[in-house]
Amino acid sequence: MSQATEPLLSPKRQRELLNYIRSYGSGSVNELAKLLGVSTSTVRRDLNDLQERGLLERVHGGAAQVEDIEPLRPLREISFAEEKLRVGRAAAAHVKDHSTILITGGTTTDAMLPHLSGIPGLTVLTNNLSVANRLVQATEISVIVLGGLLRRNELSLLGHLTISGLSEFGIDQVYTGAFGVDAEMGLTGTNLSESQTDRSLVSAASELIVLADHSKLAQRGPSRLAPADKIHRLIIDDGADAAALSGLRTAGITVETC
Repeated sequence: MSQATEPLLSPKRQRELLNYIRSYGSGSVNELAKLLGVSTSTVRRDLNDLQERGLLERVHGGAAQVEDIEPLRPLREISFAEEKLRVGRAAAAHVKDHSTILITGGTTTDAMLPHLSGIPGLTVLTNNLSVANRLVQATEISVIVLGGLLRRNELSLLGHLTISGLSEFGIDQVYTGAFGVDAEMGLTGTNLSESQTDRSLVSAASELIVLADHSKLAQRGPSRLAPADKIHRLIIDDGADAAALSGLRTAGITVETC
């Protein structure tokens, strides 16, 4: 990270902070302020905000990387809950009659599930047991669960069995959440051991639709899942930074705010 020549907007500034901490393991408030060209009080506020979201650990005089940079699911469920509801409703409006879609697990994709009832001839594939369970009562929807190794804390199925199962289906659209999304790296995740499965899932159809709340523009995971030019549409709440959205549109992504 080079020294900034002009002040950075909050989402980009926080993304730069995270990238630095992940690259070097830790950083002091003073050196981060110098690198970003902002005050130490601004850096402290950013670090405190990132700590509250479980993305780093505040230590004396600075911050350090946490081993698992993705917050646990119960914490994600209560973060930006209203925004996720709006995003989920907007995403469901893009599901076509008599189509086959893949939905990955996550608190944002969960928000679209109640709005799928009543779509004629819909088939939903998923590698997530929570998604399947939430669709149990929607008896008009055909639900197919991809097999694989169970990741218990997320109720997701992973590995070569999951990937090989994808070849059995013609999938029209993929709906997925995001740990981070930006114009430079595209869609990013946090768990390197799951990257191969995640990449296969998000590339299973020509139409990839990413669901995100605005906080996802301020963070970037270490694992690249899909470049920006493979994202067909980003559905995000209207709290997102306008400059960041402009960059995504320039990268070729259709951005829909709600």
